[in-house]
Amino acid sequence: MTFPRPAGTAPARRRRTAPPRAVLVTGAALLLTALPSAVAAASGADPRPAAGSAPTAAQTLGADRPAAGLLRAMQRDLGLTAEEASQRLVNEAEAGTRAGLLRTALGDRFAGAWLNGGTASGLTVATTSSDDTAAIRAQGAEPAVVDSSLDELKAVKEKLDSATVRNRAGSVALDAPVWYVDVRTNRVVLQGTSRAAAERVLRAAGLQRDRRVAVRVSDEQPRALADIVGGDAYYIDDTFRCSVGFSVTKDTQQGFVSAGHCGQPGSTTAGANTAPQGVFQQSVFPGKDMSWIAVNSDWTATPQVRGAGGSLVQVSGAVRALVGASVCRSGSTTGWHCGTIQQENVSVRYAEGRVDGLTRTDVCAEPGDSGGPYISGAQGQGTLSGGSGDCTRGGTTYYQPLTATLADFGLTLTTATPESTVPAPETHAADAWVKGRVYAAGTTVTYGEVRYVCLQDHQAQSAWSPELAPALWKRL
Repeated sequence: MTFPRPAGTAPARRRRTAPPRAVLVTGAALLLTALPSAVAAASGADPRPAAGSAPTAAQTLGADRPAAGLLRAMQRDLGLTAEEASQRLVNEAEAGTRAGLLRTALGDRFAGAWLNGGTASGLTVATTSSDDTAAIRAQGAEPAVVDSSLDELKAVKEKLDSATVRNRAGSVALDAPVWYVDVRTNRVVLQGTSRAAAERVLRAAGLQRDRRVAVRVSDEQPRALADIVGGDAYYIDDTFRCSVGFSVTKDTQQGFVSAGHCGQPGSTTAGANTAPQGVFQQSVFPGKDMSWIAVNSDWTATPQVRGAGGSLVQVSGAVRALVGASVCRSGSTTGWHCGTIQQENVSVRYAEGRVDGLTRTDVCAEPGDSGGPYISGAQGQGTLSGGSGDCTRGGTTYYQPLTATLADFGLTLTTATPESTVPAPETHAADAWVKGRVYAAGTTVTYGEVRYVCLQDHQAQSAWSPELAPALWKRL
C-alpha cells in the first residue's frame, strides 16, 4: 500500500407570566453589608487584606497578579495605560462579587448587571422594583429600574432557541443568525439581515416586537472558527482527504505543512468541518514529498497534535531524533500510533516517481493519513509520505523530515515553547546564530563573541540560543 495518491472520501456537503414584585427583605439587606473590601477596591484603595483577613475577590481570582502579556494586550486593544489595565482587572473581579451578592439578594427581581467606564469602575445593577434602589446604591452600584426581569428575558430567548425557519430548498435559513439577551436595554435582540427576515423568525417563535423584543438589522454572517491541529483531516479540491501535519507561519501568514502529493500550488482545502480553510502555496513531489498550505482568518495555528483518544499533544520544537528513537504518528484515518525510527535518508520509488531523504519507521498507517505528523516526545519529526501494510496487520511507513520542509519553504514551526526573555547579543559575524533558521548537526555559529557547534538537527528558537541550550550546542 502506498499513500502518494490522496485517498479517502470526499467531504459531505453541509453548510452548517411575570413574577410578583416584593420589597427587599431585611435579611437580604444584611447580606449586602458584608462587602467592605469590594467597595474599597472599586474606589481605588489597596485591595490587599490586613493580616489574618480573608482574601479579596481580586486575590482569589488572580486579578491582582496578571500576566504581562495580558496587560500589554489590554493596553493595545482597550487604549489603557498599564496602571489602568491593572486597576480594571481588580475592579472587574470585585464588581463580579458585588453583582453576585446583589443578584442573590434581589432574587426574581434581578434584571442583570454591567460594568461602565474605561477601568470598569462603575457597576450598574438592574431590578424590576424601585424599592431596591437604596440597597443597590449602598453597595456602590448604580440602580436601573426596568420592566422585565432576567428570568423573563431568558424565557423569551428560549422561544427563539426553539424556532426554526427553513428556506425554499428546505435548509435552515441563515438570514437571522444572532439573538441574545441585552441587559443594558432590557430586551431580547434578534439580529437579521433584513427586518422581514427577523419578523419571520419572531412569528415562528410565537413572538412579536414589544417591550421585551427588539430587531436589529445587520449584514453580519457569523462563521465558525477553528484551530489547526496536527492529525486532523482536511480535504483537497472537494475530492481527496489528507491529514494536517504541523502548524507553521511564514512572516505573519499562518498555515500548516503536509505531504506534497496531497495537492498542487493553488489547490484549495477545506477543514475537517468542511469549512473553507486555505490554499496550497508550495508543493514538491516527487523528489521530495512536502507542501505547505496558507489558511484563511477563520483558522488559528496551534502547537498541537491530535493524540490518543482525541487528547492534544503539545509540540515544543523540531529537534530531529536518532535512529531507534520512539516516534508516534497521528492521522485522520487511523488516529494515533507509535513505533520506532528504523533508518534515515531513505529513497523510495513510488509509481509517481522517486522520493529521497525520507525516514523509515515501523509505525503503521493507511490511506488518508498522508501528511499527518510524526512526533518524538515533544519534538516534531516529519509528515507521512507513504508505506505498506495497514494498522490491522502492521506495516512500514516513511516520513518527510520536518526540518527539511521548514528549511526549504522558509517556515517557522508553531511551538509551545515560551519565548526567551534574554535578548540575543549583537554580532556582525557572517555565521551569526539566527532564530528560526534550521541548523544541521555539525554547523558552527557565532553567538555574541563565542563560537558554537550544533549537536542536533533542529530549528532555532529564542529559548534555544546556544548559551541556553547545551543539549543542542557545544561551545568551542
